[in-house]
Amino acid sequence: MPLRPQRGLAALLLEGFFWKAPRWAANRVRLGVYRILGMKLGQRNRMEGGARCRHVRQIEIGDDNYFTQGCWLVPSDAGHGGLRIRLGNNNYFNRNLMIDACGRIDVGNDNMVGPGVYITDSNHAFGPGISPKDAPMTVGHVRIGNRCWIGANAVILSGVELGDECVIGAGAVVTRSVAAGTVVAGVPARPIQ
Repeated sequence: MPLRPQRGLAALLLEGFFWKAPRWAANRVRLGVYRILGMKLGQRNRMEGGARCRHVRQIEIGDDNYFTQGCWLVPSDAGHGGLRIRLGNNNYFNRNLMIDACGRIDVGNDNMVGPGVYITDSNHAFGPGISPKDAPMTVGHVRIGNRCWIGANAVILSGVELGDECVIGAGAVVTRSVAAGTVVAGVPARPIQ
């Protein structure tokens, strides 16, 4: 069997450049447009294709954050103005994340957020004789501390505060605040460690 010729280092580097250059350029353009539209945006952030932001003047993003494909940052009701989503530094947001803010959502530093996570600070009221589409919204505040790990498909609901260094299990529905250093899992999420 004949040996395949080895490609040189220059060829490998050149191939890598042409593979990554379009994605790098799209990222720079996307973040540049958001900055022009009024988003408070730090340095060295990366937002892959499919990541979207709405009402960008209500979003503040620190430095060194990474958003993979399909992430949505959605502050609602642009008419109110003011900051609704604040993200700290050095966070990793995996694909298909949605942050839905009617009030205020704050995320600290050095967090890892798994794929399919949904974070919201609002809920619909319900009761007899109230149609779901006509139900009034209740709005709270969500705060996520530093160095937290949120597993795949977890849901963080209104009024929740996650203390520093807590772990949220995959698929958990967090309805109550979680103390620092606590591991929670389940529906609804309960401490397991």
